[in-house]
Amino acid sequence: MDLFRYLTAEERVDYIAIMTRFTASLLADMSASTVAEQLAEDGSQLDADTAEVRCRQLVKWGNLVPSLRDSRVSTVADYLRARSRYQVSGLGGRVHRTAMEIMEASDGAREVARELLGQIAQALGEIRTLLDAPVTPERAERLAGLVTTIFNNQRLFTASVTDFYAYLSGVLTRFDLQGQEYKHFKTLLLDYIDLITADVNRHAPLIAERLDQLIERIDELLAVLDAVPGLTLGDVTTVERSSGRTRVEWEQLRQWYDGTGSESGPAQLRAAASQALGQLLANAKRMLDASATGYSRRADLLRLAVWLDRSADAEAERLFAAAFGTWSARHLMLGPDEPDPRVGPMTSWATADPIDVPVSLRDRGNRVARGRTARVPDTTTDRALVEAAARAERERGQAAAAELAAAGRLDGASLSPDARTLLLDELARLLATNPDPATTAETTNYDLGVVLRAAPGAGTVVHCPDGTLTVAGYTLSVRAIASGAAPSLGLAQ
Repeated sequence: MDLFRYLTAEERVDYIAIMTRFTASLLADMSASTVAEQLAEDGSQLDADTAEVRCRQLVKWGNLVPSLRDSRVSTVADYLRARSRYQVSGLGGRVHRTAMEIMEASDGAREVARELLGQIAQALGEIRTLLDAPVTPERAERLAGLVTTIFNNQRLFTASVTDFYAYLSGVLTRFDLQGQEYKHFKTLLLDYIDLITADVNRHAPLIAERLDQLIERIDELLAVLDAVPGLTLGDVTTVERSSGRTRVEWEQLRQWYDGTGSESGPAQLRAAASQALGQLLANAKRMLDASATGYSRRADLLRLAVWLDRSADAEAERLFAAAFGTWSARHLMLGPDEPDPRVGPMTSWATADPIDVPVSLRDRGNRVARGRTARVPDTTTDRALVEAAARAERERGQAAAAELAAAGRLDGASLSPDARTLLLDELARLLATNPDPATTAETTNYDLGVVLRAAPGAGTVVHCPDGTLTVAGYTLSVRAIASGAAPSLGLAQ
């Protein structure tokens, strides 16, 4: 934690300038006087003694380390100045580079490095090809470079995606988002996010497939990477190796792309896109809702902030009082009766009982009276009635189909009204698909298990209790479908 102290210290301007000079070049080895001279060229007024004090403090915090290189000087004064030389420490340099990167970054959206997905897939294919190639020193160096490139690209891609969705989430949760700004982010959501998702859906299956094939030969790959000359210090100190040199890292990379769990990359991107879309719809509903609190006051508040910043103290106090009504209390009338008789015009609101404010007014600023929330209706009885009616209709249809199948040739047959209605329905289907009366046609009802056949003929007369049906020009007959001829499409019981 001491490595970060110089960023918040009272003399942070001096500390940041000194650390910037030490990290500006490789292996910078400078004395405090040299740092002061370089800072003077940049317009900084920092003398050598002050620079020496700042450097020693940075050494205590761990950002700098003393240098052991002897310095050659011509005078005793120069020797006294140059007797202490400094270098940036490993962690101190990383902290400063990261801090400067954050301070120099803009507060806008970061573009997603989606083009790296194709590079990752291509590199994985090259690794599989090199594993099958003859063993050479160039082969091992090439494999090590491809592995490092894959994991660096993956780290950059995930970091850019995280930053982009974090920025988008921060914008979409703003209550004042509306107008042209809302249209801009709507286009961003519908176009750019769709582009990102499409790239992930296109490349993720190929990357996952090649990772599955590579995991089977991961021991062979790790053995080649271990044979590449690198930094080895034994048990003296810990060496931070490049990414992709362990099986765990490859397993985690495969898990990110396989898309089988909620922790996978494609699943997280889909969830983030759904959340952003839901927030966008919530903003649209808020802007279209007539009962909302009204339009945003963000622009008015920003204008007021500018006025307050440019005003003197007395004018700022008057402006604040006029904008927010913070004058001293003046009782022009007694007002409504208070429930507590001890509360009078001179009673402070800080000690009086709070006033009951309706929820709609307190949360939404809506003064419209609202009724009691209706209870959720119980549809169990209605569902049972609907199922019973459907079951009865199904049984009537099956009985009518069985009656038609039993009659066979329908000319001169006596049928019930239900059987006749089914016959008319099937005949209408047949004539709709086969309107030519000179050809023989059939229609099959797999649900009820019957086949209606219409052949050219003198006609068919069917007798019913409530009348007689005459079909001219067709000889009608019905037969049952053989068992197992087609799957049943009936109502599930």
